[in-house]
Amino acid sequence: MAPVPQRTIRQVLFLYIFVFLGACAASETLRYSVAEEMATGSFVANIAKDLGLDETSLSSRKARIVVEGGREPFLLDLNSGTLVIKDNIDREELCGQVEQCVIHFELLLQNPLHFFRVQVEVSDINDHSPVFSEEEQILKIPELTNIGTRFPLENAQDLDVGNNSLRVYKIAPTSEQFDLLTGEQSDGRKYAELVLAKSLDREEHPELHFLLTAVDGGSPPRSGTIKVHIIVLDANDNAPVFSQPLYRARVLENSSEDTLVTTVSATDLDEGSHGDVFYSFSQSSGKVSRTFNIHPVTGEIRIAKPLDFEMNEKYEFNVRSTDGGGLSSHCKVLVDVGDVNDNSPEVVVTSLTSPLPEDALPGTVVALFSVRDRDSGDFGKTSCSIQNDIPFVLKPTFNNYFELITDAALDRESISNYNITITAVDSGSPSLTTLETIRVQLSDINDNPPKFNQTSYLMHVTENNRPSLIIGSVNAVDSDSGLNAKVTYAILLGSEYSSPFISINSENGNLYVLKTFDYEEVKAFQVTVQASDSGSPAKSSTVSVHVCIVDENDNAPVILYPLQNFSASYSDLVPRTAEAGYLVMKVVAVDGDSGQNSWLSYQLLQTTAPGLFTVVPHNGEVRTTRPVTERDAMKQQVVILVRDNGKPPQATRATLTILLVNGFSDVHLQVPDFSQEEKQDDPLTMYLVISLALISFLFLVSVTIFILIKTCQRKQTKERYSPASGHFYDPSDFRNSLIDMGGTGRLSQSYQYEVCLTTGSGNSEFKFLKPIIPSLPVQQGNIELCADRNQDFQHISQVEARKGMAQLK
Repeated sequence: MAPVPQRTIRQVLFLYIFVFLGACAASETLRYSVAEEMATGSFVANIAKDLGLDETSLSSRKARIVVEGGREPFLLDLNSGTLVIKDNIDREELCGQVEQCVIHFELLLQNPLHFFRVQVEVSDINDHSPVFSEEEQILKIPELTNIGTRFPLENAQDLDVGNNSLRVYKIAPTSEQFDLLTGEQSDGRKYAELVLAKSLDREEHPELHFLLTAVDGGSPPRSGTIKVHIIVLDANDNAPVFSQPLYRARVLENSSEDTLVTTVSATDLDEGSHGDVFYSFSQSSGKVSRTFNIHPVTGEIRIAKPLDFEMNEKYEFNVRSTDGGGLSSHCKVLVDVGDVNDNSPEVVVTSLTSPLPEDALPGTVVALFSVRDRDSGDFGKTSCSIQNDIPFVLKPTFNNYFELITDAALDRESISNYNITITAVDSGSPSLTTLETIRVQLSDINDNPPKFNQTSYLMHVTENNRPSLIIGSVNAVDSDSGLNAKVTYAILLGSEYSSPFISINSENGNLYVLKTFDYEEVKAFQVTVQASDSGSPAKSSTVSVHVCIVDENDNAPVILYPLQNFSASYSDLVPRTAEAGYLVMKVVAVDGDSGQNSWLSYQLLQTTAPGLFTVVPHNGEVRTTRPVTERDAMKQQVVILVRDNGKPPQATRATLTILLVNGFSDVHLQVPDFSQEEKQDDPLTMYLVISLALISFLFLVSVTIFILIKTCQRKQTKERYSPASGHFYDPSDFRNSLIDMGGTGRLSQSYQYEVCLTTGSGNSEFKFLKPIIPSLPVQQGNIELCADRNQDFQHISQVEARKGMAQLK
């Protein structure tokens, strides 16, 4: 069995040590360690176990790794909770010459949101050998060089750090003329110098050859070699001397190329070619030679490429001055790079919840992000803010991490999405600013009921309509979205007129009547419409719909007085002593319609004695137009035409029978047969005439007293029923002797008439009182809504009635 390599044993030991240290770390930060160049899939740690979580928790909470810079060298197994190596890790590529190389990343857990900081230290392995920049170094040393003079040798570069870095220089073969001296620079790098131990003799040894070996401290160690070729020159007893052994310079990192850094100067006391001095870099790495240029004659050191403070804060190198005779001397140059505020803050959004429910409570975490600045000192200090007019605030957490949380209630119907601008500002002068915009959309919830575009609706339908007639529509709008905004309509049950009278289209809100209406039966009604959305749970609102029935002229006038049943042989008596304008009677008629359809006009259509009677067109009073003469027949027949104001109008005839008498008797007065009138010479005739005269006289006295009484009563009645009083009466206000005509037939208005009659009287009088609006089978509000339309009809009817009376006159 082959022995286990020491390198493998060391890696395993490092792994177990750092895993043990990571498990003992604080719960906020997990620390682990791995060796570089480990194979892909190598075990690093069991994070789930270290956090005390179940193996299924990482998967259910959607755990993921967030690494700065975007590269993810590790892979997290959500099922087992183990952290393994994903890609090859090269410590030198990742951290360069930094002694401690640490990879930082965050472990992000969602549902609920939580994160842990993880640090993985990458330990170095000895995978690089010391390397010299050149294969051979040539030193020209005058033979008169003093013993103890030092000659710097080329330095080797080892990319490893710590114990694996360069540790020792060796020279072979050994020589009596030179000793090898090693030392350490301020940055910790090793250097080697040859020290002249014995005077040189060019004639004895014109050239010397050595092999310089650089060995690191790895196990097993690695090494690199360079050939050292020493040429012994003829006597040049003065070497160049620098004006100072150490040159210091400071240059800002934003300095342009070819900027002068410093100028080194050396003098040589020799003359001729031995006194010419030339400058060059000595013991410099490739990084120095690529960054700076030195003029070989003037000694000016200038910038060769832009500097970056964040990469290198200072440079240390040696400058060699060589005269024409080959003598040289060295000085040290230390260049400090000054930091400037040349890096803007970086905003890295780690987590974002979008869309966000609009009912999210204040304090809900919406996003998690970090802010970093690569500059140093005050230049690297940052502050972070967002705009003030949004319901979000920033909450600092740790290590430049911020949480974006809700600060107030959200309303998608007011603002459906937010463009949140994160402003990160550093502390430089002038300061640099970075703007990062994140978009947060709000998802809808059913928090708004439908709203009707009117507080109530008023609709009209003409009576005698056809069923299924559309009379209007209602409309409601829901400010939510999707199904939460889909509105359906329905009529609420329970109303007296909800089901058999009207229906509604649930999709568009159109209202339809289901039956034919009769204004004389139903004048108005009200239904309640409900609009509901399709959310869960659904929201709804209601609105009242008032429907007014518009009257049509579908009823002819009805004669209330005199009755047209012809049960009596006559209707009224008129004394032959009546003068012109004598009130014979008043024709009372009503119409079941309303508005202009119920306004009646009266017209004299036919009469027995032309020119004897007339009728007042607007109230139906029949009066005499001239005095009654003896030539007028005792029995008069008058036909009155009663017509309404509808379009087209409807009419009814009233036939009146009027008896012209010389006087009045009691209720047993018999009408003589004029067809068989005979003269009687009987002596009783005289007694009969005397009796009639006496009775007539008594009757006239009674009538005169009655007229006086009625005149007084009429004056009192006028004062009582004056329109200016604004008083309305119901049937209980009248005496029993009055005839109540209210409620006869199906009328839109009720009229009360005061009928004053005496037995056998040929004079009658009807007095119209104010109309009383009947109660409807609906609410009072419906009557008021429909009243305006009926008043318009009445106004038009009054104008047309006046025109008709003018034509009749």
